[in-house]
Parts: sequence; structure tokens; C-alpha cells
Amino acid sequence: MQKKDILQALKTMRENTKARKFTQSVELIINFKGLDTKKPINQVDVKVTMPHATGKKGGGKTLLFAKDIDFMESVKGDFDRVIAEADIAKLKKKEIAQIAVEYDVLLAEGPVMLTVGKYLGQQLATKGKMPKPVQPNKAMVEQMLKQMGSVTRVTNKKGKFMPLVQIVIGNEKMTDDQLMENAMIIEDSVVKELPRKQQNLKSVFVKESMGPTVKLGAEAKKGESK
Repeated sequence: MQKKDILQALKTMRENTKARKFTQSVELIINFKGLDTKKPINQVDVKVTMPHATGKKGGGKTLLFAKDIDFMESVKGDFDRVIAEADIAKLKKKEIAQIAVEYDVLLAEGPVMLTVGKYLGQQLATKGKMPKPVQPNKAMVEQMLKQMGSVTRVTNKKGKFMPLVQIVIGNEKMTDDQLMENAMIIEDSVVKELPRKQQNLKSVFVKESMGPTVKLGAEAKKGESK
């Protein structure tokens, strides 16, 4: 991927995407070739820290373990799920396993960390999903989630492993340079996971949420598909 190619593709993308009443996300789509995705060596699943926050909450699905009732109520809208300390011991093994897979960002009110470790530690720790401790302060938690918006999980597993990855690299309010820099580090991280590196890349596209896909390194036309 060349900088000039992605900058040109982003320019074409903006020109061919209609304005909407909401802020559209910008996505990067990387198609693979020569991969047998049934083999673990060809399965991409990596976390990448981008230089610019995407505006996407927490870099993925978020969960909070908490004790303070007022704090829980104040941040409910900031998390996909909030679990009270009193309910942690009631979680079944299957539900704990699902939490370890489904949620990308886990936080816990400081005093609750001991309870999480006692009942969930064995399953969460092995997946690298032990929560980060936070103070019961809404502003501090929101700032932490905003910073985590630069972290994204890049995987070609959508139910089953697919010959492509599709990742949000930002939104339409960001500059082309910011989007380009995020895209470059995503591609670099993905290539490192491929057995034949650049030789396993078939094509790369960018698109806005409601816009057409635009191919890099080609005379992209409106409505061009993957």
C-alpha cells in the first residue's frame, strides 16, 4: 500500500459518497489470496493500536464490573454491558467464556477486582481479558474509553474465517492524512500475520458507511464493488 494510492482512494471515496444526517465511519477492506483459511496459520486475529482514535467507543464491545450503584447508573450508556459485583458469583461458566470472547474492553471498579479475580480470573486471565481497574468517576472512565478508541481488533473471523478483513479506521470528520496513517499501520500489522506477506494480498478498498467501495491503486469508479 502506497501513501499516494490511499490518499487518492480517500479523495475518490469522499467525492462519491452522499452526505448523511450522521457521521459515517470509514472502513478499510483487505482481500486475501492464496490462503487456506481452515489452517490456523492463515487465520488473522490481532489487536492494533492506531495513531488516531477512530471515534468508535472503546475500540470494540465494552464491559464494566462495578459496585457503586450511582456510578453504575451514570455510566450505563457508555458500556455495552455493566455487571454489578453482587452478580459476578452468579455467572455460569458458559457465560464467562462468552464474555472472554465477545468483549474487547473490560474495566472494573477498583474494589471489585478481587471479586473478579476470585470467580472469573481463571477463564479471563488465560484469554488476556482481565479488566483494568478504574475509579468510580464518570469523566475519568469516559476519557479512558476515548483513548481506547485507537485500539481495534483485526480478524478475518466472521462466524467462520473469511478471505478478507474489514476494519473501521476512522470517520468522515477525520483528515485524509489521519485516515491514511491508520490504514497504513493496519495493513502493516495484517501483512505480518500472513505466511507469504505481501504476496497474500489481493486488493485493498476504502468506503464510508453508506458509500461505494473504492479500490486502491486503480481508476476507481463510483459503485465499484469488492
